[in-house]
Amino acid sequence: MIADLATSARRSAGRQYPRTRTIAALVVAGFRRYTTYRQATAASIFTNTVFGYLRCYVLLAAAAGSGLAVTAGYTPQQLATYCWASQGLIGVVMIWGWTDLGDRIRSGDIVADLLRPVHPVTSYLAIDLGRAGHASLTRFVVPMVVGAISFDLHTPQRFATYPLFALSALLGVVVCFGCRYLVNAAGFWLLDVRGVNLVWLFGSSLLAGLAFPLHFLSEWPWLVTGLWVLTPFPSILQAPLDVLVERGSVGQLLGVVAGQAAWAGVMLGICWYVQRRADRKLVIQGG
Repeated sequence: MIADLATSARRSAGRQYPRTRTIAALVVAGFRRYTTYRQATAASIFTNTVFGYLRCYVLLAAAAGSGLAVTAGYTPQQLATYCWASQGLIGVVMIWGWTDLGDRIRSGDIVADLLRPVHPVTSYLAIDLGRAGHASLTRFVVPMVVGAISFDLHTPQRFATYPLFALSALLGVVVCFGCRYLVNAAGFWLLDVRGVNLVWLFGSSLLAGLAFPLHFLSEWPWLVTGLWVLTPFPSILQAPLDVLVERGSVGQLLGVVAGQAAWAGVMLGICWYVQRRADRKLVIQGG
């Protein structure tokens, strides 16, 4: 019944409103929403900056301990940039802390989302892109400035790196959104997604390249290749960070971004499929 109503509403509304204007309005709404969380943004920036110092010193010490000028393909300047940029990108891709969909499923408010004229995957993605835009101007820029003042960072030597990094970061947001949406969508069947969210938290920290660059596992090339090819995790953080520090030629980095684009399409396709299955069998806690 609910699925039929939702489908009917989407079809009728889709004929009345230009989809591009609706999506643009949702992106702007997502941006404006997060501009109101000033204290939370300041606290996040402070936390990410403090951990930036800790992680940077640890990575540089590990590189110095190896006795090599280049560690796993990274110079000390590249490692410092990798560390500070990863701290800034945490808020941009929002690798943790997003439970909006899961909370609405548990409370039953998801019914209102299904009756709206825009598909839930599309609307949540548009809002998330607006949020990412705000985070890129605050949670990314400030740690990078602090890192540049305190450490010798790598400056991109190729002009193409800048637009390629922007595209790679955008694709990282989309891939991460797809993963987070699926984690939250588990609530359609489990009602409470805290357990699934905990698994995602630990898995994403290790496999996305946040705890350490995945290339540090070069002694197990089969593992690194498997992570890149079979999982979306490296496309979230490792890929844009490698683009930023120019770990490879332009052609190699274009291949990395192409892999991100493929994973973005796969994850969004899975999200649409899971949402369609959820529409057919909707379980709301409390009856």
